[in-house]
Amino acid sequence: MTQSKTIKENRYSIILTVTIILLVAVLLLSFLFGAKTTSIQMVYDAIFNYNPQIEEHNILREIRIPREIGAVIVGMALAVSGAVMQGVTRNGLADPGLLGLNAGASMMLALTLAVIPSAGYFTLMLAGFVGAGIGGVLVMSVGSSKRGGFSPMRLVLAGAAVSALLTAASEGIALIFKLNQTLTFWSVGGVSGTTWKQLMISTPIVVVILIVLIMMSRQLTILSLGDTLSKGLGQNSTVVRYTSLIATILLAGIAVSIVGQIAFVGLMVPHIVRFMIGTDYKRVIPLSAVLGGFILLFADMIARMLGEAPIGAVISIIGVPFFLYLVRRDGKIL
Repeated sequence: MTQSKTIKENRYSIILTVTIILLVAVLLLSFLFGAKTTSIQMVYDAIFNYNPQIEEHNILREIRIPREIGAVIVGMALAVSGAVMQGVTRNGLADPGLLGLNAGASMMLALTLAVIPSAGYFTLMLAGFVGAGIGGVLVMSVGSSKRGGFSPMRLVLAGAAVSALLTAASEGIALIFKLNQTLTFWSVGGVSGTTWKQLMISTPIVVVILIVLIMMSRQLTILSLGDTLSKGLGQNSTVVRYTSLIATILLAGIAVSIVGQIAFVGLMVPHIVRFMIGTDYKRVIPLSAVLGGFILLFADMIARMLGEAPIGAVISIIGVPFFLYLVRRDGKIL
């Protein structure tokens, strides 16, 4: 038993280390390549010897570096929120984009901009959190309204219906208040407008939530095995469930406030992680965070190479077939 546990720990350590190395490598490449290719020395100078008179320094410091760091932070937020949602709901199809969280956040962002055109990022982030909460509550309420609670397919159908309703509300608000161009950014998803101010507010919050969820990893692992086992071990399932759901809503709200609606990252990454290292959330959460950051960063690189294609579209090319595969498996968690 001890030998088996050691093998699993070694496997996890190796996979996590390799994923971190890949993330760092792609992050460096994303700094080097873009509309204008630069050098490692220029990147170093832009970070540590910044000169506002040098054009390359300004491009790196004010546009490229915050953009790519933003992609990593958002990827981490989406992947971990998806992993936690899938475990808490025992639904392998759970994802912030599929269960109404992203659409709800986008709707509240549109409403906030309509009422307060000069709203700052912190206000928009709060609006995203509230909207994600509204979307999540509506989907859970509709999906569990039938006797027997929610099934994976029922929850996805409820998510599709609620997302369509909230998206229509967003478009209606945009039409009335002439926010079409602004709302398009949140509809297609993108990290091109990420600023240092956004990162200074969102990054500490995301890090704190990740630490809290890692500290709750044992409770999340038990809860993912079912309420009966959880209660049998003396765990307060309700407190754990609602605490973790609030954390995922916060992560989704922050992600949407930075990049808009991006689906499938929170769906794909947790399944890939569980396939590689099992279902223990002590391992699932850290690896999901790193792999999620890597995937969104890599997708943004591809989007830039395609002439600033919508990053949401790039992710969907992989995500849609993966989603259909999971539907055929009835959304079962590995």
